[in-house]
Amino acid sequence: MQGVARWFFTVAVVFAIVGMGLGLKMGLTQTHDQIPTHAHAMLVGWVNSALMGYFYHLFPAVGASRLAQVHFLLQTAGAIVLTASLWFIYAGNPAFGAGAGAGAIGVLLGMLLFAWIALRRVWKA
Repeated sequence: MQGVARWFFTVAVVFAIVGMGLGLKMGLTQTHDQIPTHAHAMLVGWVNSALMGYFYHLFPAVGASRLAQVHFLLQTAGAIVLTASLWFIYAGNPAFGAGAGAGAIGVLLGMLLFAWIALRRVWKA
């Protein structure tokens, strides 16, 4: 695994560890106020990043493009900002709502860019 594929997969593993750690903490303390944060870390961080990394691994020429690098930065920054903002919100700091919104927009834009990159490749004649 090389390039953007490796970076996406590395980020995915880090998000999985963070999300599982948060889930374990909630289970041990029986305090489940961070369920939305846990869910976003696991799905947006772990699952999305792992699948995107796998796509770029399958299509290394696509992963070598500048557009793939932009996709990685946009998707990862959005996921980090979104997840961190959710943690602060559910810890009692609603002022981080703007950060959650900005992160969610980054993740959506990242997914739209991924759709553009991936669907063009898989439907290529």
